[in-house]
Amino acid sequence: MRTRVSAAIVAALIGWAFGLCAAGDKGQSAEKAPPAGKPAPEADEGWEPLFDGKTLSGWKLTEFAGRGAVEVKDGRVVLAAGSDLTGISWANPNAIPRIAYEVDLFAKRVEGTDFFCGLTFPVREACCTFVVGGWGGTVVGISSLDGADASENETTRNMNFELKRWYHIHVRVSQAKIECWIDNEKIVDVATTGRKISMRPGEIEIAQPFSISTWQTTGALRDISIRRLDGRPVMPK
Repeated sequence: MRTRVSAAIVAALIGWAFGLCAAGDKGQSAEKAPPAGKPAPEADEGWEPLFDGKTLSGWKLTEFAGRGAVEVKDGRVVLAAGSDLTGISWANPNAIPRIAYEVDLFAKRVEGTDFFCGLTFPVREACCTFVVGGWGGTVVGISSLDGADASENETTRNMNFELKRWYHIHVRVSQAKIECWIDNEKIVDVATTGRKISMRPGEIEIAQPFSISTWQTTGALRDISIRRLDGRPVMPK
């Protein structure tokens, strides 16, 4: 009887310890990155990396006045906070599709309280920016639609973002609309037919047609990729 009780106690203690370890691991993983996988229902085929994890090959610094330093560290691009905007732009703008494509990346706010990912992208002849965490840290949306920026049009959302947590960001530009996801939750689903797509007036306009920026905030980026919706290659081989 004593042996059975002792065995039961030992088993219970082992299970308790294992549960603590598993819970700790789970919490640590949640802090590092959101759920894996892209929001698109299609198979993960045709994606082309835009960042090799080692260099800024293919990119150039966006010439913002008062920009912070940009470096590649530990497999990520770090955009240090500047007096206003800091960013990187794709060096060959003609290589980026203007319609029927999607972009996928991970971003996090390292320090600061404003947007840590301002993804500027083309929509046919125009460009706009998907702002993540702007206007004091919580506003998400598209700048601009019919002259209204991300803080004042139908795409405006308020979300809380944890410091130093990776967020999965996905943007799809199809023939008729713009769709954006954060951590596999669709945040933007807006028709573009008959709408005026434009950049918010100001220095951000030099970030056209394809760039990623921060505002008075240090941000980090990784796993940046792009693909056409029709399966054709984006970048020349």
